[in-house]
Amino acid sequence: MIAKHVRQGWTSGPGRWVVGLLALVLGLSALIVAPLATPAQATQDSPAAQAVHGRTFRVATDTTFAPFEFRDSSGNLVGIDMDLIRKIADIEGFSVQIQSLGFNAALQALNSQQADVVIAGMTITDQRKQVYDFTDPYFDSGVQMAIAKDNDQIHSYKDLQGTVVAVKTGSEGEAFAKQRAAQYGFTVKAVDQSSTMYEMVKSGNAQAVIDDYPVLAYGIAQGNGLKTVTKKEPGASYGAAVRKGENKEFVAAFNEGLAKMKADGSYKKLVDSYVGSGHSSKSAPASRPGFFELVRQAFPSLMLGLRNTLAITAISFVIALAIGIILGLWRISPNRILSWIARIYVAVFRGTPVLVWAFFFYLGVPQLIGHRISIWLAGALTLSLNSGAYLVEIVRGAIDSVDVGQMEGARSLGLTRRMALRRVILPQAVRFATPSIINQLVIMLKDSSLLLAIGFGELLYQAQQIYAANFRVTETLFMVGVIYFVAISALTWMANMLDRRLHR
Repeated sequence: MIAKHVRQGWTSGPGRWVVGLLALVLGLSALIVAPLATPAQATQDSPAAQAVHGRTFRVATDTTFAPFEFRDSSGNLVGIDMDLIRKIADIEGFSVQIQSLGFNAALQALNSQQADVVIAGMTITDQRKQVYDFTDPYFDSGVQMAIAKDNDQIHSYKDLQGTVVAVKTGSEGEAFAKQRAAQYGFTVKAVDQSSTMYEMVKSGNAQAVIDDYPVLAYGIAQGNGLKTVTKKEPGASYGAAVRKGENKEFVAAFNEGLAKMKADGSYKKLVDSYVGSGHSSKSAPASRPGFFELVRQAFPSLMLGLRNTLAITAISFVIALAIGIILGLWRISPNRILSWIARIYVAVFRGTPVLVWAFFFYLGVPQLIGHRISIWLAGALTLSLNSGAYLVEIVRGAIDSVDVGQMEGARSLGLTRRMALRRVILPQAVRFATPSIINQLVIMLKDSSLLLAIGFGELLYQAQQIYAANFRVTETLFMVGVIYFVAISALTWMANMLDRRLHR
């Protein structure tokens, strides 16, 4: 009864006014709050955002392609591509895991399912569309030609007769240059990095460079020593790529996020911050720092690279030494099967380049086993298996260097062959092998620099990140050379101390 009277009170007389007023307030609140919802919240209601919400995509990119991807003075990976993918991820509600590998390695990582997406200033072409699915274009590119700032001989393509023109491998500039090489009589030289191209021109190894216009504009603003001499040639567009027929949800979400950024003006603001006509603080430094200031800025990144170099070398050396001792004994074993296993292993790894194995372990093996491999594991396998092959021969040679009479004398005293090896032969062989083992350790430390090809953050990789952004190649490489010299000298000194203790 009470409930009945209450309901009647709310539906008659003053109750109607209260209910009406409450409904009006709620309606106005909804109208006010709805526009204030964050872009991410609003977008999550769309089918594209719902499909990727909460997911993490592995995004492979180039290492040195400023202003699209490069590392700033703090070591953070920034650029148009990086800022764009992170902003879209924020809008659409997904996460990204960036892998800085280099352009060719990034494509291989995508093909081998080590990455889900590639965004690296990648030109959309009909040929690539047969292999990859692309997002909507996010940047309209084009190419320009540049020469050394003090070159007054070249003013157009007609002046390139008999010269060398540097281009970046796989780029739109390479395709453009090759199409015109025969017409204007120049030779095309392709390299992996924009900074390498510019150094070739400044050193006289090439007379001109043809590169994407925003990359050239950024480099010139940074003081790379070049100047443009032609107008921008209309080119293709950049897009993010995924494997054919896969990750359609990412493509839809990327396109939706890009459209929203263009609509609210944040896309134009982002791009202009790197390649706008005014060249903001992201595009051009206030002043070119001196050498010691450059050392101060680069020191943290280089020390991180040195730490990674020493760590991967130490891990790999322990594994390689174990392989060298075990297979070295197999190599001299009377058991033919064990002996031939050791022989084949040595022949395979001494007869093939280190870089081949780096790509094989990091990009090839995941395709064979259907599971991704850590870059640390790939690096350790590469260095340890390669160096292990040389240590096998070092161990075998050291054992063979022990006088055969030592074995005969031990056997005559009643020792078995195994006991004679352990107690008589191996202690002497260690002394013979130590200098060569130390030398192999030094070689391994230097060979670790090859792992930069798969994006391992060792010392030379960190140096590339630095000079890709500031184009101070000579000074940066000088610093790297000094660090390597000090590290190897200290390592050699400690190893020689150990050697002297063994020879007491």
